[in-house]
This record gives sequence, C-alpha cells and structure tokens, in this order.
Amino acid sequence: MTDQSGRRPNEGPNEGPDEGPDDEQPGSVRPTGHRPLAALVVLGLVGGWSLRFLALRTSRPEPDVPWTSVALLALTAAILATTALLTRRVVRRDRGRLAHHQAVNRLVLAKASALVGALLLGGYAGYALAQVGVGTPGSGARLVLAALAALAALAMTAGALLLEHACRVPPRET
Repeated sequence: MTDQSGRRPNEGPNEGPDEGPDDEQPGSVRPTGHRPLAALVVLGLVGGWSLRFLALRTSRPEPDVPWTSVALLALTAAILATTALLTRRVVRRDRGRLAHHQAVNRLVLAKASALVGALLLGGYAGYALAQVGVGTPGSGARLVLAALAALAALAMTAGALLLEHACRVPPRET
C-alpha cells in the first residue's frame, strides 16, 4: 500500500519504493545460501544416522533403500541440469523469449529442489554411514544404495543451484 507520493507509510522521506534500508530492490530474490543448505545436510545426517538405531530400538526391520529412489533422484538431477542449460541459453541470447512467470517458476523450482536435495543428501549419507561396519544380511546392499542415493541427491542439489544461477538476468549493456 502506498500513499499519494508513491511511498509506503513506513518509509522515510528519502526512501522511495525502490529503495530500502538495505538497498535491496523489492521483489528481488536472494540466491540460496550455503548456511541453509549446510543446516539441512546436517539435519538429514542426524535423521538418517538415527533411522537405523530407531528401527533396532523398536524391534523393527531396518528400511531398505529402493533402487527407484536412486533412479528418480538421478532423473530429477538430469532434468534440473538440462533445464538450467536451456534457461541459461535463453536468458543469455534473447531476454524477451522467456516470460517472467516462467523465470519465476523455474527459480522457485530451483530453490525448492536445492533445499530438498540437501536434506536428502544428508539423510541418505547418514543412513549409509550408519550401515558401515554392520554385518547383518542386507546391510551391504543398503550401504551401496544409500551411498548412490546420496550421490544422486548431491547431483540434484547441484542441478538446482545451476538452474537458480541460470535464472539470473545479466545487466543490460549501455
């Protein structure tokens, strides 16, 4: 909501709608930082590590990692990376060809995928670490599949960050 002068009610006399206290334009989105990604990886590590012990404590069988998880994470990573390459090409060559809503949709997809990928990376890596040194039947297969799923989640996170970077519009040349 703005008043007649175009200022918001809580803005000072020298701050217009495009200027704020921290000089960030309204409607701009910051890149996904390393801190949230690292926090989600750590959270996933703790969750994945504790999954085996929770199953043992409750006398339930340890969950297996299905190969479909690995395949779907790898497919998602490939789709994100391909979309990143195509988006970068469109944004660099012809800015007008990519509609604003398409760019925003791709940016939201990239940010969400990066966060989910980091959580899954930590979860699968933690579960794989919990399987190290376990001599029960099936633990070797769980270790390998969890490690492959962690690598696929890492690729998903990397593809998402590439897509996020591809959505940046280069400055106009004057």
